[in-house]
Amino acid sequence: MVRYFPNINDYNVSSELYAEQLQQAKNVTDIPIIGSLNVTSVGDWLDYARDIEQAGADALELNVYYVPAQTRMTSVQVEQRFVAVLQAAKQRVQIPIAMKLTPFLSSPADLARQLVESGADGLVLFNRFYQPDINLETMKVVPSVSLSTSAELRLPLRWTAIFYKRIRASLAISTGIHTHTDVLKALMAGAQVTMMTSALLQHSVEHIQTVLGNLTAWLDRRGYEGLTILMGCMSEMDVVAPEAFERGNYIKAISSDSQLSYF
Repeated sequence: MVRYFPNINDYNVSSELYAEQLQQAKNVTDIPIIGSLNVTSVGDWLDYARDIEQAGADALELNVYYVPAQTRMTSVQVEQRFVAVLQAAKQRVQIPIAMKLTPFLSSPADLARQLVESGADGLVLFNRFYQPDINLETMKVVPSVSLSTSAELRLPLRWTAIFYKRIRASLAISTGIHTHTDVLKALMAGAQVTMMTSALLQHSVEHIQTVLGNLTAWLDRRGYEGLTILMGCMSEMDVVAPEAFERGNYIKAISSDSQLSYF
């Protein structure tokens, strides 16, 4: 039987411990605290969503980490999982809910629209699927976790630029944010929030001060008084035909690279 939670003795994790840690975080800081649940479908986890709300979370992120391996599952059925999860959560909690999406969708823009119409307050782009590896010595499939890099920012950057002002929800980028330049690019594409994990694991939490310092220096050098003026300035908000724009960008990229243009 597949369990929603792993054995707490193996991983030192439980819903009660998580809610306790969230409550402690609320007690020692005055910044918003967002709880997060990793889910695959509607189920008993909804009780934990309520626990997170009662622990004091200001909002809830639902990370639908689901790999549709069934050969007869349609794209519509996959997308309906996201919508069903959101609708069920909205019936249980009153705090804002952000949906963390996967980039592996047949029509991300349409799903984003459906989620917003179903009550999503924000969208997080994107979750990172941890791809297993193969150990040639033991002949076993082994889990593999690799930290993100700034190069991975380009995928969520593109979709954030497409969604900005077209999808009526707050947008967050959670992949590829390592430096102040990554933060600036995300904001210019239209993100209101940038999330950083891999960089903190590599450089410790003090890295946040470095990023903020460099960000402030960049703004000062250009005479900007804040970030608001930059938000969405490089989005596709005013592009009449986004599909044509994306196609043109592809052709321009190929033409500008001497190695690729050779072929």
